[in-house]
Amino acid sequence: MNISAKITDERVLDVRCDDDHLIVDMMDGRTISVPLAWFPRLANATAQERQNWEKCAGGYGIHWPQLDEDLSTEGLLRGAPAVR
Repeated sequence: MNISAKITDERVLDVRCDDDHLIVDMMDGRTISVPLAWFPRLANATAQERQNWEKCAGGYGIHWPQLDEDLSTEGLLRGAPAVR
């Protein structure tokens, strides 16, 4: 195997929010932090609603059932805010 080969696993390990950010830990050890303001449904949700998430799309997505919000790790890595 080529030493420069990247081993990545972009599946979701854990999700949390602070007052201003959505923070996603990935299986390969990376952590993505993006502004909550990019996702109005999450920004306007309660802390309890934000905590109620589940993996979807084989682990490559995050779903908040109470909020009808779905995000993909691919979109988060691209830095894509929600379409308004």
